[in-house]
Parts: sequence; C-alpha cells; structure tokens
Amino acid sequence: MNAPVDFKAIEGMFQRQYSQIEVRFDPEEAVAWTYMKPTGAPCFNFGMLEELRAHDSTIESNGGRVMYKGELHQIHYYVGGSRIDGIFSLGGNLAWVVPLIKSRDRDTLMRYAKLCVDNMYLRICNYNSPMITISLVQGKALGGGFETALSSNVIIAERRSRMGLPEILFNLFPGMGAYSLLARRVGIKLAEEMIFSGRIYTAAELHEMGVVDVLVEDGTGEAAVYDYIGRNERRRNGMQAMFNCRRHLNPISYDELLNITNIWVDAALRLEDKDLKLMSRLGRSQIKRAQVNVAAEMPEEMRYATA
Repeated sequence: MNAPVDFKAIEGMFQRQYSQIEVRFDPEEAVAWTYMKPTGAPCFNFGMLEELRAHDSTIESNGGRVMYKGELHQIHYYVGGSRIDGIFSLGGNLAWVVPLIKSRDRDTLMRYAKLCVDNMYLRICNYNSPMITISLVQGKALGGGFETALSSNVIIAERRSRMGLPEILFNLFPGMGAYSLLARRVGIKLAEEMIFSGRIYTAAELHEMGVVDVLVEDGTGEAAVYDYIGRNERRRNGMQAMFNCRRHLNPISYDELLNITNIWVDAALRLEDKDLKLMSRLGRSQIKRAQVNVAAEMPEEMRYATA
C-alpha cells in the first residue's frame, strides 16, 4: 500500500535551495538527482548530513513520490553524485573528528556517526519505495565516500575514479557500513582484505572485482546514467524487484549498522597520540584537496592514502 502523500511537504521539494547539496528532478525519466557540495573540506559535515537527511526523509515518507509542476510523479531512479570536480567524497572530516577524540566527546562522535548511518540506511532500503538507486562516482571516493557509493543498487564510475578505505593506516576501520556492504558484494574474506590493506583501488580494478557495475570514460558519467536508464527501462520494474529481493536475501538491518558504529566510536576513543597525529595530517590534506592537488608534496604514507 502506498504511503499517504504530504502534498505540502513535497510541493517544491526539488526547487528548494540548499547550502551543501544540490537537487533536481528530471520528470521525463523520473530521475531524482542529488549532488554533494560540502563547504570546506570535501567531506561529510553535520550541515550537509542534515540537509541530506531532510531531503531524503521527505522522499521516503511519501513513498518516493514528488509533486512537480502541479503533477504527482513516482521517482524511478535516485542518483547520488558530487559537484566537486574530481572528488565524490573524502569521507569523514578528520580535522574535525580528531579534537572530539582528544576531548573524549563520545556523545558528539556518536551523534555524527548516527547521522551518517541514518542517511546510509535510507539509501540501502531504496527509500522504502519502488525505485533504483545509483551512485555516480566521478573522482575519489574514500572512507565514508566509498561507503556511500556502496549503499546504492548500482555504481557507475568514470575511469579516473579511485576508491578505498584508508582508515586502517591510522589504526581505525570504516565504521558506517563498509564491512556490511562490501561483504555482501564480494564476500567476507575479500572485504576484510580490502579494509585491512588500506589500499586505494582504480575504478577499473573495482569493475573487474564486481564492485563497480558500470565503468565509463571520464567526463561521460551523467550521459552514462541516462544510457543505463535507457537500456534497462523496459525491465525496470523487474530489476527493482530483484534488487529488493537481494536486500531481503541478505538483509542489512539498522541495528547492524548502529552496533558497528558503536564499535567504531569505542575504537576511535582508544586511538593513541601517534594515530591522532597521522589523522591530523590526513585531515589537513583533505582540506587542501578541495583547493589544489598536493599529492606530490605529501609524505609517502599520505600519498598512499589519498592517491
């Protein structure tokens, strides 16, 4: 049964101007686009996470329907991307997280982590609507950025993209869904190898592994999304149902994600000074990445984490 529609809530939903996300609706293909454009470092901050939560919660609560120019539309595809050239997301804002760890502020760390999980879980559940979710990766997706890409049914990535989980380099692990999502795509053994290595993979490597679904040439990402939709539109209903079956066959529960997040917070609070110094250095590089390419100027371990 369809959820009741809150017409007031969805009227003009895709005309709203946000500070750190950009949204638009394509009525011809029934595609909802959401682009991340965080202020400061190209990472997840409270403001952007709250904007994502407000926008996506409205989609979810109304069964994936939107009022557009006076007509009610069912969203068929939700596409998540980035407006930062060459960067999908560098994940958690380490320069902001380190002081919280040093001050033993578990409550704020947990609030931040929970907000990440809340956003991830809606995507994992397809917003409890008959739609297909797509992550469009056109650059680096590290840590939480890679986790976010993994939360969609389909990952479309340009060749220039690099994805990975570097958290182990500063003695932590990706705690907002990477293990759960990767293990269901490639198996527990390979998921653990990827997390323990801290390695950054090319889009081509991930495509060969089955993590990236569609590999496309640089600069063609948005066109590739429409090509994917066009090629599969006649079987969209069956595909959406199959993705839903996949979710029920090997479900990821909200409690699973939240329990892992608690483990992450506890592990973060156990980090030592040497770990926090490395986190701080990487946090500074996250900020610089938004302005210039500084990889050549960074020490070897930092180049490995952000290459």
